[in-house]
Amino acid sequence: MIHKDRIRHYTGILPENGRFVLYWMQQAQRVSFNHALVYAGDKAKELGLPLVVGFVVTPGFPEAGLRHYRFMLEGIAEVQAVFGRMGIPFVVRTGDMVETVLAMAVEAAWVVTDVGYLRIQRKWRKAVERGLGCPYTEVETDVVVPVKTASDKEEYGARTLRPKLLARGDDFLGLVDFQGYGEKGRGFPLASSETIDVESLAGRVTGSTGMSPAILFRGGYSEAGKRLGAFIAEKLSDYPKLSRDPVAQCQSNMSPYLHFGQISPVEIILAVRQSEAPEAAKDAYVEQLLVRRELAINFVHYNPGYDQYDTAVPNWAKKTLADHAGDRRPYVYDYDEFEAGRTHDPYWNAAQFEMVKTGKMHNYMRMYWGKKIIEWSATPKDAFDIMLSLNNRYELDGRDPNGFAGVAWCFGRHDRAWQERPIFGKTRYMNAAGLARKFRIADYVAAHSGL
Repeated sequence: MIHKDRIRHYTGILPENGRFVLYWMQQAQRVSFNHALVYAGDKAKELGLPLVVGFVVTPGFPEAGLRHYRFMLEGIAEVQAVFGRMGIPFVVRTGDMVETVLAMAVEAAWVVTDVGYLRIQRKWRKAVERGLGCPYTEVETDVVVPVKTASDKEEYGARTLRPKLLARGDDFLGLVDFQGYGEKGRGFPLASSETIDVESLAGRVTGSTGMSPAILFRGGYSEAGKRLGAFIAEKLSDYPKLSRDPVAQCQSNMSPYLHFGQISPVEIILAVRQSEAPEAAKDAYVEQLLVRRELAINFVHYNPGYDQYDTAVPNWAKKTLADHAGDRRPYVYDYDEFEAGRTHDPYWNAAQFEMVKTGKMHNYMRMYWGKKIIEWSATPKDAFDIMLSLNNRYELDGRDPNGFAGVAWCFGRHDRAWQERPIFGKTRYMNAAGLARKFRIADYVAAHSGL
């Protein structure tokens, strides 16, 4: 049963000649725990029509490179295989998102899709909804608690959103299982695409193979499940103590898979809760996955300027940073020097190398990395632009609500004022001495010692 708060219907007249129900897969790139897919299947069954699933690969997605397309398409190839076994047509097309979806939906009786939170995703959905000649439904499946159910405004921080999420979380943690509504042997109005060639298609839509594909992480639901299982069995018990240690590697590494919708946060939380780990460890992990992740989604949903310095950074932080804009910087680097890891700080350089080589940076180092870009940039706005660009270009989960919120956090969003100091004003400060005091940071540097 899909909770009603996950479902949004838009006006539309059921066409008499509709031949199928189209599930436009976009954000939720998976079969398991996909509320939107289940709803589309139920609608197809209700109307007595076949279900067709469509996916559009958009060339030149802003700031996406080979590593991102390859990771995404590895997941899509797995989805294609699952639908093939179910006998459900899976149509993969390349082109402009809106034009291609509308072309696929010409003979559709109903169109169902998932929900995305970034500006471009919302723009796509609005344009598709306006262009359709049939009913249209969006089903929110990539959060635990639907955004507007959790809060009707941009929240100040985790402390204000946490009680709202925890109060409603269990209402949305039910099992959802797609059984499949294909009819094998029947001629479908849209034929399944040929098996995609991940390497070829990724290269074609990016137009370049010059960037490392970050081979440490492979995409897809199966890979996400393996990593999650290993994390729960081997690391979850130590999560409260070791998750902040960049040497311990006590992280689930689910963020790239969540970014592309290859695994559901509901499935992850249920697996964590069913484990034999201590309750404190489960709570610590759920804090990150539920509270912190959905705080980031709240931010990009309610703040249309989530990727711009003037609107992403809170007013109090802009003022204090402006008050110290004239302070002498000990070092000033430009974008190219940051990108190449050519700073004086071996800790910062190692974090940059980790991100470039693997597609992911340890979360604690990501905070230190961002704070130092503020300290070593000519202006706060320069620092914001450099940080966001590097994050989006190299992180597999770049261009994600977590990424946008994480960059804004470095500038005071979802944080409080601290003791005033040069350059940072009253925004939070981090230093290299803290890394050396807390962690075996030399081991981290040795592990990520260059490109």
